[in-house]
Parts: sequence; C-alpha cells; structure tokens
Amino acid sequence: MKDTQEFFERNPAPSPEFLKTPFPMAPKEEDGGEIACCGPPAGPRSGANEKPGYLVWPFVEEFVQTPAGDTPRVRTRLSLLDRFLAAGARLGIARNSHKVAPGLYTLGLPGPESPVLVTANYKLSFDAVRSSMEGRSAWLLVVDTRGINVWCAAGKGSFSADEVTRQVVRTRLDLAVSHRTLILPQLSAPGVAARKVRRATGFTVQWGPIRAGDLPRYLDQGNKADPAMRQVSFTLGERVVLLPVEISMVLKPVALVILAGFLVSGIGHGGYSLAAAWHRGWVFATGILLAILAGAAVTPLALPRLPFTAFSAKGAVVGAVMGATYALYVSGGWMAGWALVLLMAAFSSYLAMNFTGATPFTSGSGVEKEMRRAIPFQTLAVLGGAVAWIAGGFV
Repeated sequence: MKDTQEFFERNPAPSPEFLKTPFPMAPKEEDGGEIACCGPPAGPRSGANEKPGYLVWPFVEEFVQTPAGDTPRVRTRLSLLDRFLAAGARLGIARNSHKVAPGLYTLGLPGPESPVLVTANYKLSFDAVRSSMEGRSAWLLVVDTRGINVWCAAGKGSFSADEVTRQVVRTRLDLAVSHRTLILPQLSAPGVAARKVRRATGFTVQWGPIRAGDLPRYLDQGNKADPAMRQVSFTLGERVVLLPVEISMVLKPVALVILAGFLVSGIGHGGYSLAAAWHRGWVFATGILLAILAGAAVTPLALPRLPFTAFSAKGAVVGAVMGATYALYVSGGWMAGWALVLLMAAFSSYLAMNFTGATPFTSGSGVEKEMRRAIPFQTLAVLGGAVAWIAGGFV
C-alpha cells in the first residue's frame, strides 16, 4: 500500500477514494498476489483502463489527461454487463453495492467550456446520465450519495450542498472548466441549497430536467427546460419497473410470517395436530402471498383508479377485497375467514404504504404523517387476525 499511496501523492488524480470502492483489486506483492511464471496461462493483456493498485469498471474507456489530472472517460453506450447488473439491482440483488466511485468523469472529449453534469453515485442514475449523452462531450461530477438514487438521496440528506461542494473541491473542477456552472437534476433540489454551493465553491447551480433522457434537448436549448421537462410523471410502465424490488424486499420477513403461520395452524381441538398444521398452514401461506400481490403489485398498478388518497387505505381496500374472495373460496369457517380478511388487509395496507416513498405524489412529512396514522390500525388488524386464525382451529 505504501507504493500505491506514493503514486497518488505524485499524481493528483484519480482520487485515493477509488481504493475504497468495491472495484476488484489487482494482485499486490505484499498480499502474495504476484503470479509465478509456472502458474496458470496468461490472461488478456492489461488495458488502458487499469491503474497501479486497482482495476476499474469496464465502462471506463481510458484515463485522459485533463487540467484536473488523469480523469476516467466513460462509455456512453451501455454494455450487456451494465444491463445485467441493472436487472439484478431492480430485483433487489446486490442493490446496496450497485454504485460507482464518486469523483470526476469525462463523457467524450470535454473542454473548458463543456457543461458539468452532476448526478448520484447510484449506478442506475450514473448509467441514465451517461447513456443519454451519446455522441456528446461533458464533464460528469458524481457525488457520494451512498449508492442511493437522486431523489431519495436528496430526501435523506446525502445529496446535499455539502456533498456537492466536497466533490467540486476534491476533484479540482475549477481547473478543468473555465465557466462556473453546475447542472444538477431537478429532483435533487429538496436536498441542495444552491446559495450554499455558490458561497463555498463559486459555482452556480442550475436545475436540469427531471429525466436524464431530456439532457441533450435541455443543453441544445441553452440550458433551458420547457414545461414537459419539469413535469413529473408516474405512468403504468414507470410503476411496473418498481414492482420487483418492492416485492423482493419483503420476501425474508414474509417467510418468517408463513413459518409462524404453519406452526400455529396445528392448534385446535384435542391439542396439536400435524395434519391441521399442514392443511391450514397452506391456506394461511397462500393468503399471505396473495396479500403481497395485493399490496406490492395490484395496488401500485391500479393506483389512480383506487378510492382514498392515502396509499395505506388503498392497499387495505385491495387486501380486504382479495381476502374476502379468498376466504369464500377456501371455506375454512367464518372465524378463519375473518382472520384472512384482517391479515390480508393489514399486510396489503403496509406494503402499499411502503410504495409511497417511490412515488412523486407525497413528501417526506406526508409519508411520516400517514405512517403514524396507519401503523396502529395495521398492528391491531394483524393481532386480531392472528387471534382469529388460532381461534378458527377450535370452531
């Protein structure tokens, strides 16, 4: 590591922070990483996107010399690997590590007058910006949002004026460009105080379009956004994309709930029955899975057509209707039927409420207010449903 640190002291970029990223590390002598000549067959020749001490992602074409130091130039066309990793992240696979190193990147061959685009280090956000700029040149300043997307990071405080300032100073952006303008995504506005950035760095913040795909037209219009670029949409297709990760987030806790359901389903007349646990347990498990479908899929898809404003109420309606329908189908007795309605309404309500954070319809304070109101009712419904389900074994 001493040699690596000396390299970075002699070469101001790329930043030593790259060493903290999840990039695969190259073999180092002190780690015993040097391969003997009689080892396995030689691999492919090292490319221009390698640096002493580490390897970088394949989306880096090369490092180019800029006034701010060696800066990685990234491809604007997404590879199959990029799309594969994106699909995994949308399914909740390695989502927390789906991020890139913060710092300064180049798109094409930018010059002193080229625009500076700012985005989060969540890789889906990073990919959206770079893929929208095919055939164009720009500077891409990536801030450390801890791998969270722009809008959520702004709400959580990780996409902030302080973080933007930190990256501007750290990357020596003032040496790379002659102008003093940063183009930030509009959805980062709740977390970034533009005046604070200007006082600290001398750079003026301009709010770009909501969607990265509108960046070329925004730049062609002289950094002017038309009304369509400021309009937030939440179409059926945009809601469908969010469903896999919403469902994947609840699979583990739901597995525990289903296991508990199997265990208590055997309680009834004459003590504990394994046959009853198996039969009633499957009825319970199917009901819980239907509740997930109701709250994490049906409710988001039917969102505009459902009654009530609160997402928790929308989910409760869908869960109760599906619960009543399912209870009539399985014919497990009136007590078990009420249990299914209560449990499915509660689970569906909770999952639909979680979806609130993925929509442009509410604010952070609105979400907190709804949670304070809904969670007590959801808790009572779960407790009532659990008691009714156990009592159903005696009816």
